[in-house]
Amino acid sequence: MTPESQLRVRWLGRLPYSEAWDLQKAIWDGRAHGRAADDYLLLLEHPPVYTIGRNGDGTNLLVSREDLAERGVEVHDVDRGGDITYHGPGQLVGYPIIGLPDPKQIVPHVRRMEQVLIDTRSDLGVEAWREDGLTGVWTEKGKIAAIGVRVARKVSTHGFALNLDPDMAAFDQMHPCGIRDRRVTSVREVLGREVSLEEAVEALIPHFRRVFGHETAEVQLGAFTRGQGKDRSYEVDRLLATGTFSPEARGADPILIGGRLPGEPARPDWMRVTATMDSEYTDLKKLMRGLELNTVCEEAGCPNIYECWSMGTATLMILGDKCTRACGFCNVTTGRPTEFDVLEPFRAAEAIAKMSLKHAVITSVNRDDLADGGSGIFAETIRQARLASPGTDIEVLIPDFKGDPEDLQTIMDAHPEVLNHNTETVLRLQREIRTSASYGRSLALLARAKWANPNGLTKSGLIVGMGETEEEVLGALADLRAVGVDIITIGQYLRPTARHRKIHRYVHPDEFERYRAFGSSIGIPHVESGPLVRSSYHAKDATAAVPNASAGVPVSIGKKP
Repeated sequence: MTPESQLRVRWLGRLPYSEAWDLQKAIWDGRAHGRAADDYLLLLEHPPVYTIGRNGDGTNLLVSREDLAERGVEVHDVDRGGDITYHGPGQLVGYPIIGLPDPKQIVPHVRRMEQVLIDTRSDLGVEAWREDGLTGVWTEKGKIAAIGVRVARKVSTHGFALNLDPDMAAFDQMHPCGIRDRRVTSVREVLGREVSLEEAVEALIPHFRRVFGHETAEVQLGAFTRGQGKDRSYEVDRLLATGTFSPEARGADPILIGGRLPGEPARPDWMRVTATMDSEYTDLKKLMRGLELNTVCEEAGCPNIYECWSMGTATLMILGDKCTRACGFCNVTTGRPTEFDVLEPFRAAEAIAKMSLKHAVITSVNRDDLADGGSGIFAETIRQARLASPGTDIEVLIPDFKGDPEDLQTIMDAHPEVLNHNTETVLRLQREIRTSASYGRSLALLARAKWANPNGLTKSGLIVGMGETEEEVLGALADLRAVGVDIITIGQYLRPTARHRKIHRYVHPDEFERYRAFGSSIGIPHVESGPLVRSSYHAKDATAAVPNASAGVPVSIGKKP
């Protein structure tokens, strides 16, 4: 810990190893190079994966990588110390990304982590200890926690893994940490009962604060529901299986009283918008209809549609108007998508040229039904827009593509000036509001986009008024800054229909100003914050307000920057 740092703790749920590793590297990069001043403790679990550190050569893995791949188990060679270890469901993994006063104090750093785990196990009813000459934490039935770290530029990465109730057979397929004569155990095996991830996280955080010298911690915990990794089905699979897309399956709409759901606040004056349908608005609408194009302005019920269309700007929505996800805030129709139109990129490019746009925003519905998530159509739309309107800057607002780095690379290879991906809400509310998405995945995507084009801009957006606290919003801004996001938009949630999430509160303009001021204070180049702000609102002006991005050489996504 350094004197100016604050500890930010994040429970991220289940996250594939490659995404968690890239998220670590992004936060490390921000911490090590002065972009962010905060320490982080990332807590999560992984789908099944073996990792081999710098001291390992693969000989302690007792099955072939090919055999594991057939079973859906990954193997990664990583840059931490130590040999081989296993991560999987039922194991609490912690990655402290913290500043160390002396980079040579790696051993004391490891000992502090051991102490945190010993104290945590004591709270859980498990007697544990260190053993001379060995790293980790031990019990009478064997090793119960593994530790492996890396320290570079006085900042640590990697960390520990506590076995609560993992698949113990996975440990039989390796010599854990290269040790051949000691067994591995779990909390369940020692106690004879289950200890939940939530219980373990609750016990660990105060011990980590105390041992590492953080007086306070800003803590945000996502849902403790499993299934956030690629090993689980997506929402569209359930919807298709149950027939939820059919109108008869949806049931009756809730009853509104005075236009509000029970318990909703009245809409304040600052949220009222005057509709002005001038000739520019009607001409743009005719153009979109004539080219058979969709706009998110219409599909999402944007309150700024009249202002933006009257100024000749719109956000094009490609890949159809049916989304394979059903987020609790969004008005885009969830449904069984139709086949995509291979000519759509050409029509979108024609619209951009006819509108004489200096800055074009292109977005899409989620297409989890497509092998590439629609990334190929995205890239082709960018290329055709370049040909039709060479002077236009291109901003893309993209889905998460289920965390697939190749799909993201496809888009980045088309070189958009701005890569936008919205986190939408704070970590605690992700599972309720973005049911098929992941906060950690979104942060990793934004980091990967910045690595792929260091001279480009990354952007994200938050919607407030859905039940989050002000502290949680400020924490989300810090997280986005930590992974290098350049532009952030913050706006008020407006319930599209009676079936959508209830409005929790209307956020006062003064609070939006506090969000903007805080973002500026921690170094975010531009924060667009206000009741009517949406992700594409004043997009051209926001981009122009950002100083030139730091020079750098593009790298392949998934590689160390």
